[in-house]
Amino acid sequence: MGAVFGRGKTQETAPEEAHPQREGAKNRPTPKRRDQEAARKQPLVPTDRKRARQQDRARRNEQVALTRQAMITGDEKHLPPRDKGPVRRYIRDYIDARWNLAEFMLPVMVVVLAFSFIRLDAVLALVTMATYGIILIAVVDTFFMWRRCKRQLVDKFGADQLGRGNGMYAAMRAFQLRRFRMPRPMVDRGDYPS
Repeated sequence: MGAVFGRGKTQETAPEEAHPQREGAKNRPTPKRRDQEAARKQPLVPTDRKRARQQDRARRNEQVALTRQAMITGDEKHLPPRDKGPVRRYIRDYIDARWNLAEFMLPVMVVVLAFSFIRLDAVLALVTMATYGIILIAVVDTFFMWRRCKRQLVDKFGADQLGRGNGMYAAMRAFQLRRFRMPRPMVDRGDYPS
């Protein structure tokens, strides 16, 4: 009766030689789900915390090294999220191609600071007026620079592609000395992006 409804218990399985190896085929049985899930399970808290901390530190150091190298070479893949994308690249290239008055503010402020040690009222008044004048000129120049850059960004990418924070990103880059900007400038002065 058992032979009618299913295999008999005495029947042997076919030997592996009956199934020849085929190229491009898996050539092994499909693993059971519970075995695969058990192999993927990891504890929430590692058993060897010191080793886990070392591995985490090594991973972070590797990521920092990749990011640092990308900041020098301009590799888009490993740049921080703040600097990624074609819009941010265009902003960087536009600012780096231009002579920005704001980037010279820091060296001029050092000179102004040196003159502020002179204790004559006329010199202090002149230094104060020069300081406010430099700041005002730098802010006005940066404002008009951003308006021109934004108009070109809208023409090239469309208004819907512009995210928030691009104006501040452009202003912060314009206020930095060119040699200290990160990511490093990839264009020469006067070589505006198209």
